[in-house]
Amino acid sequence: MRPMLRILVLLLAGLGAGSAALAEMPPLPAPGASLALPDVTFVNASAIPTRPEEQERARLLTRMLRERFAQEGFVLADLGPVAADLDRIVNPAACNGCEIRIARKAGAEYVAVGQVRKISELILSMDLVLRETGEGRILRAMAVDIRSNTDQSWTRGMRYVLTYGIFAED
Repeated sequence: MRPMLRILVLLLAGLGAGSAALAEMPPLPAPGASLALPDVTFVNASAIPTRPEEQERARLLTRMLRERFAQEGFVLADLGPVAADLDRIVNPAACNGCEIRIARKAGAEYVAVGQVRKISELILSMDLVLRETGEGRILRAMAVDIRSNTDQSWTRGMRYVLTYGIFAED
């Protein structure tokens, strides 16, 4: 076999094995597990100024997430005692692990952080990550792009993340 072809075959074989390992998601915690869920962060990476309705949509997603995690059996941790810590952070979804330390301080076993990033008026990206606070291991995560800036597109996008990323059946 020619050297380049051999390398290609080995790379493809490695990708297949890696994707099978990635497909196995760790199990979700049993009902009653405590979860810290800071507010969803809106990040405006576009040249278009942030509108009040975009901030309201981030609050809408926060309420949606809290309701869904509670329905799935998580007990939402009281973030009041760590409010000052959260106020010092611009984006808990991008703070190099500070969300884990804050969740531990709140007494939570798990933490979920989400953000919506506006690239342009028509292109937005949202992601949600669920971690354990012990070792910081990611249990579930997903990101999606949405193609409009409306209440409906935001909630539809987050429902997709929850259904196919966070609470997906193995």
